[in-house]
Amino acid sequence: MSTGSAAPQAAPARGDSIDDLLARVRDGHRPDVDETERLLHAPLDVLSRAAAQLRDEGLERAGRPRVITYSRKVFVPLTTLCRDRCHYCIFVDTPGQLALLRKPAYMSPEQVLTVVRQGQALGCKEALLTLGDRPEERWPEARAWLDEHGFASTIDYVAHIARLITAETGMLVHANPGVMHPAELATLRPVSPSMGMMLETTSRRLYEEPGQVHFGSPDKDPDLRLRVIDDAGAAGIPFTTGILVGIGETVRDRAESLIALRDLDDRHGHVQEVIVQNFRAKPRTAMQGAPDADMHEYLATVAVARLVFGPDMRIQVPPNLSDPRELGLLIGAGIDDWGGVSPLTADHVNPERPWPHIDDLAAQTAAHGFALRERLTAHPEYVSDAATWIDPALHVPVRALADATGLAADVIPGAARPAAGGDPATGGQPEAAASSAPRIPSAPASAAAPGSATPSGRAASTGGDPATGGQPEAAASSAPRIPSAASAPAARSADPGVLRLAEAAADPLALDDTDWTRLLHATGAELDALTAAADDARRYTVGEPVTLVRNRNLTSSGFRRAGRAGAGEFDLADAEAIAADAADLGATEICIQGALPADEDPSGYLDVVRAVKRGAPGIHVHAFRPLDVRDLADRGGLGLEGALAAMREAGVDTVPGTGVKVLSERVRGLVAPGDLEIDRWVEGITAAHRAGFRSTSVLFYGHVETAAERIAHLRLLRGIQAETRGFAEFVPIPLPGGDVPLVAGRSALDEHRAMVAVSRLLLSGAIPHVQIPWTRVGRETAAVLLRSGGDDLGGTLYDGRVLPDTGIEQGLELPVPDAERLARSLMRPFRLRTTDYGVSPTARTAAGATA
Repeated sequence: MSTGSAAPQAAPARGDSIDDLLARVRDGHRPDVDETERLLHAPLDVLSRAAAQLRDEGLERAGRPRVITYSRKVFVPLTTLCRDRCHYCIFVDTPGQLALLRKPAYMSPEQVLTVVRQGQALGCKEALLTLGDRPEERWPEARAWLDEHGFASTIDYVAHIARLITAETGMLVHANPGVMHPAELATLRPVSPSMGMMLETTSRRLYEEPGQVHFGSPDKDPDLRLRVIDDAGAAGIPFTTGILVGIGETVRDRAESLIALRDLDDRHGHVQEVIVQNFRAKPRTAMQGAPDADMHEYLATVAVARLVFGPDMRIQVPPNLSDPRELGLLIGAGIDDWGGVSPLTADHVNPERPWPHIDDLAAQTAAHGFALRERLTAHPEYVSDAATWIDPALHVPVRALADATGLAADVIPGAARPAAGGDPATGGQPEAAASSAPRIPSAPASAAAPGSATPSGRAASTGGDPATGGQPEAAASSAPRIPSAASAPAARSADPGVLRLAEAAADPLALDDTDWTRLLHATGAELDALTAAADDARRYTVGEPVTLVRNRNLTSSGFRRAGRAGAGEFDLADAEAIAADAADLGATEICIQGALPADEDPSGYLDVVRAVKRGAPGIHVHAFRPLDVRDLADRGGLGLEGALAAMREAGVDTVPGTGVKVLSERVRGLVAPGDLEIDRWVEGITAAHRAGFRSTSVLFYGHVETAAERIAHLRLLRGIQAETRGFAEFVPIPLPGGDVPLVAGRSALDEHRAMVAVSRLLLSGAIPHVQIPWTRVGRETAAVLLRSGGDDLGGTLYDGRVLPDTGIEQGLELPVPDAERLARSLMRPFRLRTTDYGVSPTARTAAGATA
């Protein structure tokens, strides 16, 4: 919502300097298109200073000085079918691609609720519904699905899902379904307190000219999109919109787009935020070879958007589409909102760009003098004036999540408890998540009386029936239960009890240990249903990309300060050379683990890290198991906290959560009595997390452990994660030489499938990534396990050209092109990552190669 609806002041003469124009803008002048174009060519430092000053003035006026907001969200890709053909889009699929990917045409209500309930447990208050435009008007498969399940249109289904989400979880929906007619906007207003659609650009050339980005996409007609934004204003809907920078538009186009949006907001006051989004090229698209948006031009557009809209508009940029070092530049250019950020789900529109960790985003924001505060889907100004802007059906759900200022309250949706954390024993799940969710009518009272027909032909209802789990009566009765992946034809001859467990397992806290143990024993069609459910959980949380880090191992057990005397040994000069060589090969990580020999001074742990950093100053050091850290702490006289602090000072970035087989003293005594006692391992990894180190987590299976001990292990990891949020990934690893099946006669492949699937499902919503240990199972099996819930291949494990025998698993490499081919065989995108799952500095090169 911008101010300045009064008649603009007289424009300055075109001959005035940029300084004069900026002075007038600071005094309240509103630039026209010509002036905006001039500003877009002005020096960036001058623009940024003026924009930041306006932003600060607006935040002071709003009563939240030096505050940048974000929305904690879950991203729900309701359907990836679309009738448009945008040249830069990787979100959409064809029906043929869906079949190859084993994806449904639309997410079922069960699949949606599985994801949003996990987000609810993590404190998310927004469910972003994103989908392709009107797929039923292009694809018969979409029309058939809607007809089969009783929905008149995709928008009709969006309304049903939105109503269900708020009724079941208390979360608020932000609907982003593309072009809508006035009647469709009216349908969604009672179930979605805010909506959105990017204008993108007013350029008709990009829409009408063959070969341009929007050619052949009927919903990208600029006039049509402007009309939708205008209609949303007339309907009194808080609306999110914005422009794309770098898709082939001219500077003039950018100026015209900004002014067109301002004109619409002047008319209605409904534009709650303007997104300025930079184009990022994506593999497997028509624009895969196009350059990313120029950073200088992008920053200038952000700053000018602030100058055009004034101090009171929220100017948003997506933080995942810029590198961390660029976020300060964006703050300096006048932004005051980061948009939606998810602690659970991927950005399915930009899957190659993971969200920043919210703690990291808060730290980055604080480093530039601002506090990060959570907001709702509707911005505070609209929440505070709910009588004008929010449909009465949503007043109670909105009030339940808002604080006195209109920002987000520190509560879990649907439960009167703080959002800071949950019960570790339940993985952070709020006890009252479903039972206390506010209920909303399935249709507004003005639209249909109870029992009467709605526009879609379904019966209207005024509330939820506890007998159906709180689902509104109409939603339950008129929308037949939509089969999930676990109900696939291949599974229909299987044990129905196991199939019900496989479906229920998609909600990780719905089953008890006996149920999980039963799933670990699944075979045949039951196992197929289990792995399908796990693959769905993976798809709708972390997304489709298969990831890999470029790394090399260095086994610290081989360190000899006096110099190398045998195979596998190295000294400090060797460590420095090994790191330099690895960096030269493109590695971004060195993994160092292994206890030093007893006759080596424990300071060697730290000296090896320092040598690695000298050889490759920018490389990420992933070093030292809890056992190694304890050795440094005890023999070095540092204590646990002192050892961790010394590691940080030496240059360790993250730690391996290895050095344990199964979190059971019985198993440790039988298999690995030299490992740390279980309580000391837990103490060590928890202390590392609290010291700011993220870590991996593992389970070695296939030996003396029972199914119940595996489940207890996963439960304990989930409990630690609820407390520390320190685990980045989980790796289920077959113990070398074990090969003891849980089910007699079950193949090794099926043993692995069951373990990976249960790991994905039980840890979903807690530990995001499941890594497939290709060195232990082989590449062919790894491909199968990536369809059983896995999403990561670990590391390249370069041998290097300097002392390759100093790395464990020497002789096993996974070159990037081989990993790309493996991902491509699964119809999945490939992404190079950093150790903690950020964007690798070499990812752009690899992305181009993937295509």
